[in-house]
Amino acid sequence: MATAKDTSTFFLEADAEQFDSVLKLYPQAIKLKAEQKTKKPEELIKLDNWYQNELPKKIKSRGKEAHMVHEELVQLMKWKQARGKFYPQLSFLIKVNTPRAVMQVTKKAFKKLPNIESAMTALSNLKGVGTATASALLAAACPDTAPFMADECIQAIPEMEGSDYTAKEYLNFVKHIRNVCDRLNKEQNGCGKKWSPHMVELTLWTHNIVSDLQPELLGKEPKLTTTTPSNGGSPLPSDESNLEPPSTNGNGKLGVESVNDDTTSCTEDSMDAKGTSPATPATPASPSDNSDSALSTPRAKRQIEEASSAEESSLGEAPLAKKLREATH
Repeated sequence: MATAKDTSTFFLEADAEQFDSVLKLYPQAIKLKAEQKTKKPEELIKLDNWYQNELPKKIKSRGKEAHMVHEELVQLMKWKQARGKFYPQLSFLIKVNTPRAVMQVTKKAFKKLPNIESAMTALSNLKGVGTATASALLAAACPDTAPFMADECIQAIPEMEGSDYTAKEYLNFVKHIRNVCDRLNKEQNGCGKKWSPHMVELTLWTHNIVSDLQPELLGKEPKLTTTTPSNGGSPLPSDESNLEPPSTNGNGKLGVESVNDDTTSCTEDSMDAKGTSPATPATPASPSDNSDSALSTPRAKRQIEEASSAEESSLGEAPLAKKLREATH
């Protein structure tokens, strides 16, 4: 039974029927993830329903002028961090974008679809929007073209082990996902559902989560013990580029948002002040499955690098990212 194999093998070998069976487990998978990550699982479940079902409809209803508004961008970031790793800075930075900038940039990006590379370049002009976040925007706007670059999905692709979160690597990710789409659709020969990149991505995410948290749903032997990661995150670090921290107002440090707090402690004034030094980016949480020291593995180094790297395809190497890389090598 292919669903009893690990996610990488499933990705490479499972047929359309097996993919369909796993995709149907997504509601259970998101519930398992929510119960693992937060004391209020219903909040993540509600956010996920909004992202998967409501947001795409809202964007599509705007027709040729399809775009996202500021509130939707903030909500999308809340969903992304609730389902994956949490970085307080991203919650701050995403709110720094003005409503006008969010509307104009997303409209420009969505008009460039299905050219993913051009759309990603446009989205990189928004603060707090790195490669993975940009992929989430594109997956919501055009799920038939773009998958979300989730950590759990990258793990399922052997050729992408050790991947960096750059626009170039996202295009590589899209290529692998589309190859599976083509394989599944060719197998069905026009019968059954048409597999899209976002559907394949959701299936891989489901397989990964269920394999880890409730493998018996896939026909595997249940785990004897289950250890909940202290940070609730997945083993790989999240992206994020465009992590230039907002400036302080000179009267104190920018507040840090707690994981379970939906409100931000920073003010608009503290981010608009001029002539002050930028706040130091918070160090991303260490991967829960890594028992090595913080700088002893390539994966940990990538986690530090990605917290400040700019998207190479459009912005080049950020000075802060270069310094961090030099400090860890």
